[in-house]
Amino acid sequence: MTRLSSFWKFSRPHTIIGTSLSVLALYLISIATTGNDLTLINLEQMLAVWLACVCGNVYIVGLNQLCDIEIDRINKPNLPLASGAFTPQQGRLIVGVTGIFALLIAGLSGNWLFATVAISLFIGTAYSLPPIRLKQFPFWAAFCILTVRGIIVNIGLFLHYGDKLNGREALNPYVWTLTLFILLFTVAIAIFKDVPDLEGDKKYNIKTFTIVIGKLAVFNLSRWVITICYFGMIIAGFFWLTSLNVGFFIASHVVLLGLLWWRSRYVDLEEKSAIADFYQFIWKLFFLEYLLFPIACFI
Repeated sequence: MTRLSSFWKFSRPHTIIGTSLSVLALYLISIATTGNDLTLINLEQMLAVWLACVCGNVYIVGLNQLCDIEIDRINKPNLPLASGAFTPQQGRLIVGVTGIFALLIAGLSGNWLFATVAISLFIGTAYSLPPIRLKQFPFWAAFCILTVRGIIVNIGLFLHYGDKLNGREALNPYVWTLTLFILLFTVAIAIFKDVPDLEGDKKYNIKTFTIVIGKLAVFNLSRWVITICYFGMIIAGFFWLTSLNVGFFIASHVVLLGLLWWRSRYVDLEEKSAIADFYQFIWKLFFLEYLLFPIACFI
């Protein structure tokens, strides 16, 4: 149980949840917008996608931890490599096995899925691994995260589902709208993620947006980016996503926008735990979008 608990921490649960929800949501949107049925064969397709993407997720976050052991001993001392629960050799084994499995499963499942996973692993490697190590540059660090989460995963998986479930690879206004929302929302996640890690990043000369422009500026920028995302979804519900449940879709986004501003009023930027809690709250809003969108399509 201790090993399983450490592996769960190593996999960075909030990213696993986000990946799982994106796989499920894009599958359901593909089903809802093309008139397909929830058959056993279709579910098997989704499970193959989920397994490949989760393995890829563990590879990316695990490699990042392998490259950041000293930094994490300051910023995130409870992570398995930083705390000593896993040795670097064990971490390398997990990363190697999950990376191979991700590519193998994706390759056996379809060209679009393989391309999605392979490009994601390539960018994830460039993000963490020296000498490239793009995470040390604020722009490129944010670019890596929003490209994978915002564009590659959404478009790649939808094209894969379209090919396997419908026999045609076509994007529609629903997936474009969701992709744009996730792309902008991921910008907020990408720039805010380093606010709790200011001390360690500064010591090891990792130039994040927090170090460059300050905590308050990053906090406000993230909040306004998410606000624009929600306003965009409300406008989309009025004008071009009219075949889903418009009332539910608009009302849910108005509620989440209000919740964002209410919750953000009580964040103490001088308290690391408060900043970390708000970062996890942003991730929960991210999770909810992957639930609300397909629900609105079905009801």
